[in-house]
Amino acid sequence: MDRVTVRAPATTANMGPGFDCIGMAFEMWNDLTVERGRFHVSTDGEGANELPQDARNLVVTGVEAAFHKAGKEVPALNYSCHNRIPHGRGLGSSAAAIVAGLIAGAALAGARFENGDLVSLAADLEGHPDNVAPAIYGGCAIGVHDAGRWVIDTVPVPADLSAVVFVPDLMTNTHESRARLPERIPRSDAIYNIGRAAMLVSALHKSEFHLLRQATQDRLHQPLRGQAFPALDRLIKAALNGGAHGAFLSGAGPSVMALTTGREVTVMYEMAEAARISEVPGKPWVLKPARRGAHVVDSE
Repeated sequence: MDRVTVRAPATTANMGPGFDCIGMAFEMWNDLTVERGRFHVSTDGEGANELPQDARNLVVTGVEAAFHKAGKEVPALNYSCHNRIPHGRGLGSSAAAIVAGLIAGAALAGARFENGDLVSLAADLEGHPDNVAPAIYGGCAIGVHDAGRWVIDTVPVPADLSAVVFVPDLMTNTHESRARLPERIPRSDAIYNIGRAAMLVSALHKSEFHLLRQATQDRLHQPLRGQAFPALDRLIKAALNGGAHGAFLSGAGPSVMALTTGREVTVMYEMAEAARISEVPGKPWVLKPARRGAHVVDSE
């Protein structure tokens, strides 16, 4: 194969209490085209002015990891990225880049990787599975690390579920945001999150939307990350007041996501108004969960 185009979805990670283990894919896609030729990286769309246009770009990292896994030498390749996922906003842009690169690299190397192999490679590169697993499988996915390997399971996503996400213009450095989090937590906080993470999975599986208000609450990362983004609590309260079932910080933020089954226009308005009052410029979006993960859309 000389040329391949891969499409990878946006994802939200953590989903409130599911820190580093629960995520969901959404219908917002980045396209990556890789073809044999002189090494070059180009990006248009989101992140075009921020992302490295050289071997540091994560699409290159993903492609090279796939070739190394296949036991083949990486040839000279030309990378063309068309990005729709906002960069550095907590919507899985780095996971989309890694996963798209892995799938493109596997195709060009003539290798067949199962989804489990892709998750293992991607999670090792990303450091956790909650973005990369749904980016690969689609829908909602849970990932845990056990005995040196990643174990993934999927959760049925109700057909009528949607999400309203408010995407601020400002960016978050995920590494700096993670560095604020403590190494140890009180037992009461652990119990608080364990129960809510379990309830979140059950609520999605059974379409018990009335449980999502409690099931998306968190004590492990949102309170500390909210100190750096004071508008977080206002945006969550505004979404709930507008009719959302539950709301949470998307990934490391600063985007805030609300799960809905109607009243999306009202939720958008309330979140945008809360952001205006908080002097946080940005834009609300309505997204549907992506039923499939990253995939090849063209090749030759």
